[in-house]
Formats: sequence, structure tokens, C-alpha cells
Amino acid sequence: MKITKICCIGAGYVGGPTMAVIAQKCPHIQVTVVDLNEQRIKLWNDPDVNNIPIYEPGLSEVVAEARGRNLFFSTDVDKAIDEAEMIFISVNTPTKTYGSGKGLAADLKYIELCARQIARVSKTNKIVVEKSTLPVRTAEAIKSILHNTGNGVKFQILSNPEFLAEGTAVEDLFHPDRVLIGGETNAEGEQAIQALVEVYANWVPKDKILTTNVWSSELSKLVANAFLAQRVSSINAISELCEKTGANVNEVAKAIGMDSRIGPKFLKASVGFGGSCFQKDILNLVYIAKSYGLHEVADYWEQVIIMNDHQKNRFAKNIVTTLYNTVADKQITFLGWAFKKDTNDTRESAAIYVADNLLFEQANIVVFDPKVSYAQILSDLTYLGSRTEAENKEHITVASDPYEACKGAHAIALLTEWDEFKTYDWERIYAQMNKPAFVFDGRNLLDKALLTRIGFKYQAIGS
Repeated sequence: MKITKICCIGAGYVGGPTMAVIAQKCPHIQVTVVDLNEQRIKLWNDPDVNNIPIYEPGLSEVVAEARGRNLFFSTDVDKAIDEAEMIFISVNTPTKTYGSGKGLAADLKYIELCARQIARVSKTNKIVVEKSTLPVRTAEAIKSILHNTGNGVKFQILSNPEFLAEGTAVEDLFHPDRVLIGGETNAEGEQAIQALVEVYANWVPKDKILTTNVWSSELSKLVANAFLAQRVSSINAISELCEKTGANVNEVAKAIGMDSRIGPKFLKASVGFGGSCFQKDILNLVYIAKSYGLHEVADYWEQVIIMNDHQKNRFAKNIVTTLYNTVADKQITFLGWAFKKDTNDTRESAAIYVADNLLFEQANIVVFDPKVSYAQILSDLTYLGSRTEAENKEHITVASDPYEACKGAHAIALLTEWDEFKTYDWERIYAQMNKPAFVFDGRNLLDKALLTRIGFKYQAIGS
């Protein structure tokens, strides 16, 4: 099958950038991204391309080139499904907050709704591609729904997990380590796989396009994120040991990272990992292992999450103990709220949990992040359910200028590794803070010697 029209259900952090790059690289394919969120689609169609709802370096330029030519954003889901030969499902799959599997399993209600809508609307054969991160054997559920519609339409289900890192998503799409496509092993499945291979082959070398069965593809995504998160939790566990023994975690990380068997990536100690994938995917892996009775396997991976939570909690606790065992009515300035630099995504950001801990201690928190809005920060905190939105508003404010944010602060907590933080006039910041002036560097970003020379009481993770 030669693909000429693609539909993607879901205009979020995966669907938007992925489809924009496919459209840019495949001008002969019409790509339509649909979403029920009218405001989100309105922003994707904003004449000023800098107002698109997702911040990723290089993304606005890609959208500007393809939008209106062969890239379209719409709320007319039925029309896009009807016209497309290939449909990507790229909707949210959050961890369940209710019922069986609460706190571990992926909530697949949005996936099922998509499958039922595709089944209802389709009048011609379709290839349906799982792009969302899903538990193993989800394709079986989608297949069951689609194949029992009774309307004679045939569907092929493919798994094509994303391996994007937020902040470098566009570059990851341009030059992927690999593209993974899983499908059925019969003739029709092989044809569907080949149709998607040909789409990516417009810019990805074929030796980097890996084809597997559906189950291997689905599991590979969870395992990749679990292994990456495991490395972060491993070095963070060592960071606490370094603090007790007088070792320096950066020196330890460099020493072990030079071992070719280990390598240097994901060995940077921090206040903890965040983002939409790591925690969700590991919890999913834990749930799957438990469902098969593999309790030792489940316990092993669950410890990665326990270590990450511990790192965030101890960072907050250290602020309290260092500030003479009380932060009540003291101003703590947060530099950064996004879970990592070069993105406006705040999902599972360490900043949320550190703030929550400090608010329990009655601190007043002022936040500066170059890409995250006050509304988002307030929403993140209120979602935790620790207190009402009104109570959060009492103790958290957001500044549009970093120097204003730091004025009158007792301490600064650096929680996102934005490059601009390194370039600030730290002498000016020191001059307008309460003394002694503390800096708690949760990303090991700043120059310790410089800040100490200025007069700051500087603490970093793992030293």
C-alpha cells in the first residue's frame, strides 16, 4: 500500500512534533493532526508560529514550512479518519488513578475510545499505528475492537513507539538511533509494516528501521525507558553516599563513565527524573510483572521509582534542615519548573514535589521558569490534591524576571538546568537576598567556586 494520507489522533508532545517532521520530510503525503481540544488546535494553527502549544527547539520552523502545504490541524476527527489510509493513535495513557491497577497500570480508556471511533467511521481498509506508550499486548485489545465491528473493513495494527527526548525531539526525529515497527508476521502484517517503513525511509536510512513482532515492539519502549531511569536512580543513590563519605559524585560519574562497558550517558546526579514517560512506564512494567506473578522482577523495577521519590524528598528536607530547621514564612525561590531544559513540559517534574514538601513546611515559594506559565504551575500543584488551589495561591507566586524572583529570598533552589541560569549576574542576586544566602543546586549546574567566592552558602547534589 502506498500511503498518501495520514491521520494522527492526538496533538500533544508526541503527535504534534512527529507529524510535523513526517509532513516536512514527505511533501507527497497529506498529514492531518486531530484533537478534540479546540484551544490546542487553535494554537497549532496560530498565524504566529511561535505560539504553537509545544516548545521544542526547531519545531516552529518545521511547522512553518509544512503547515498549509501538507500539514493540517483540525478538530474534525471523523473526516480525518475517513480519508486516511494510515491512522496514528497518539493520545494520553496516564497511570490509572482508580480501580484495579490504581497507581501502576496504564489507563487505556482514551485508546479504547479511539479504536471505537476508528471502527465506527472507517469505510475502507486502514493501517492503525500505536504511537502512544502502551503496555504489552494492547494491540490485541485494539485488534479485538476493530475486527468485531461487523462492517467488513480490514485493519492492520502496528506498534511504532516513540523514543523522543523532550528538548531534543526534533533532532531525535531527524536523526533517530532507530525506528521500531512491530506488526503481525502474516502476509498482510508484512505489507502494513512495509508501508510504514517506506514513510520513514524518506529520510531515515533503512538499516536504522527495525521491524519486530508487535509484542517485542511494545515491550521495547517500556524497557528502554526503564533502563534509562534505572541509570538516573543508580547515580542518585551514589550521590547520597558521596555526600556522607566526602566523595564527589561528578568525579565518580566521570570515572565510571569512561569505562566503555558503562558509558557516560545518564550519569548526571540530580534532584530526580521527571517527564511523562519514565515513571509511568516503569510503573507499567511493575504492573505487568505482577500480573504474571513475577514479584521479584516487579520489586526490582519498583525500587527505581522509590529511589527517585527519595531523592526529591531528601532535597526538600535538606533545604529545611539547612535553614535552621524551619522555612515557615521564608521565601524560597525556585529557578526552573519544567522537568528538564528546552521544554515547557512539567509532567512529573521534581519541582512539583519539592514545592509540595516545602509548602507543608509553610514556606513562601517564588518561581521563575522561562517557558512555564503561572497557570500551569498552579495546576501542577493543585493536581496533587495536597491542598486547595486557593491555599496554593496563598504561598506560591510566579515572577517574570529572575532577579525579581530572587529579591528578598532566603534560599534559591535550582530545579531545571536551563543554560541561561549559568549566565546570570550572581553578585547582583546575592546583594538582594537575605543573609546568609543559600543556593541548593539540584542539577549541579552552577560554578561552585564562583558562588562561594561571592558569599553564597552553596550546596550541590552529591558533594
